[in-house]
Amino acid sequence: MAKLTPYFYSDNAKAQAQFYVQALGGEIGDQMTYGQAPGTDEAIKDKIIHMAFTAAGENFYIADTMHEPPGRSSGFDLNLEFQTEEEAQQAFTNLSEGGKVIMALEKQFWGSLFGRLEDKFGIKWQISTKAQGKQG
Repeated sequence: MAKLTPYFYSDNAKAQAQFYVQALGGEIGDQMTYGQAPGTDEAIKDKIIHMAFTAAGENFYIADTMHEPPGRSSGFDLNLEFQTEEEAQQAFTNLSEGGKVIMALEKQFWGSLFGRLEDKFGIKWQISTKAQGKQG
């Protein structure tokens, strides 16, 4: 059995990880800088080569991209399903700060809240609650 852990590449890994930790609750875990690797150029010694963090109870990895610009998420979204509508609303509001709402977080015909957004780092998220069954 495998475990899936999203891995972000960023222009500013520290700031992006901190944004998710503040938006969703969590903490920064282990981190390594390029300066810890032998022979690293002084100009990039403080950049993140690998960082682990938790947000919304999920594990993520992130690193500063050094070889190409970070891309926008295309062809996939990250989905966070919450137990309560309040948690979903708060996460949606926090993650959309500085980004753009693609689809407002609203009650759907299948019985859950659902919305989509692109955060200020270009990552697309789906925020939902567990379906409660059709209403009506």
